Amino acid sequence: MESSVNQRWIIHYTFLYFTFISATLYLLQTLISPQLILGHQPITLKTNPPLPLRFSSLGAFKILQVADMHFGNGAVTRCRDVLPSEFDACSDLNTTRFLRRLIDAERPDFVAFTGDNIFGTSAADAAESLFKAFSPVMESRLPWAAVLGNHDQKSTMTREELMTFISLMDYSLSQINPPEDPSDPAIGRLLGDIDGFGNYNLSVNGAAGSHLANSSVLNLFFLDSGDRATVGELQTYGWIKESQLRWLHGLSQGFLSPPTETPALAFFHIPVPEVRQLYLKEIVGQFQQPVSCSMVNSGVLQSLVSMGDVKAVFVGHDHTNDFCGNLDGIWFCHGGGCGYHGYGRAGWPRRARIIVAELGKGERAWMGVERIRTWKRLDDEKLSKIDEQVLWDLHRPQ
Repeated sequence: MESSVNQRWIIHYTFLYFTFISATLYLLQTLISPQLILGHQPITLKTNPPLPLRFSSLGAFKILQVADMHFGNGAVTRCRDVLPSEFDACSDLNTTRFLRRLIDAERPDFVAFTGDNIFGTSAADAAESLFKAFSPVMESRLPWAAVLGNHDQKSTMTREELMTFISLMDYSLSQINPPEDPSDPAIGRLLGDIDGFGNYNLSVNGAAGSHLANSSVLNLFFLDSGDRATVGELQTYGWIKESQLRWLHGLSQGFLSPPTETPALAFFHIPVPEVRQLYLKEIVGQFQQPVSCSMVNSGVLQSLVSMGDVKAVFVGHDHTNDFCGNLDGIWFCHGGGCGYHGYGRAGWPRRARIIVAELGKGERAWMGVERIRTWKRLDDEKLSKIDEQVLWDLHRPQ
């Protein structure tokens, strides 16, 4: 009898225990979890853009390059190098408004941020500043990607933490680094030792309905050019390391995928030393300040030339340079400073670069990439379009 009573009590308390647990989980799910926050942002799952990236039905793929936003804390962060009449009402919000104007006017298919997205020493909280800086592109629901500059990490996050955070933001296609392939030890070694954070490739497929709809016809290479470094006893800017070039060369030549003749564009922050030679060559745009590059020449230009697929490189870093110039058959283009908290020149409008890749037209369908063009937009009353040029034409080799 006593055993039977004990058994009933056990069943009774077990039922009460599971009822309590179920009620607790229900309360957490319905009442408490919606109020959980990370910093000042509600916890939500990342929203991904439609993939794959692809050319439009009009046979074009348009990229907006945004260089050097130098975002701080928003409305309380003042502008630099603007006219006295503009200063009192000028803040980071001017950068936000400019980015929104660019997106509304150009309707790009993709946005590439080429570093110094936030100005670390002015950003009280790196995560908060990143949300504010990238808010226009996330609100637009456009796919986008970013690399780091030399100022991003000077706030509350390391470079690895920054790229991790950026990769988890809505509509971002940014990657911390290429995913390793444990099935192939050689590829694993190639990827496992790569320097920096933010080395990755994005492929753009052909137009829907064409025979290239499921094939990559354009590659977008993103590289981490570092921040600052010490060589001997001298301070210098960072540079793209041998491990990164080894990965890039392997990617291009088919060690990681079948080799193709797909053209490519490259995006990173700090220009290579050879860009200084363009001061004495024909350029499109303005060369207004010395090129701020590393004293170390790691052979980036030679590597890109030997690869043969990179047609143009897009950099930032030097805010008052916005030129394109050709080095050994590859165009090197500065974006010009976009951000109002970054240095500039009073009376010289902030600006951004547009890049358009265009497909060739076959008898019945779109073919591969035939032409790459670029121009810039100024943050003036008319959002002026300047310096339009052809960077590469399949039928007119450089």
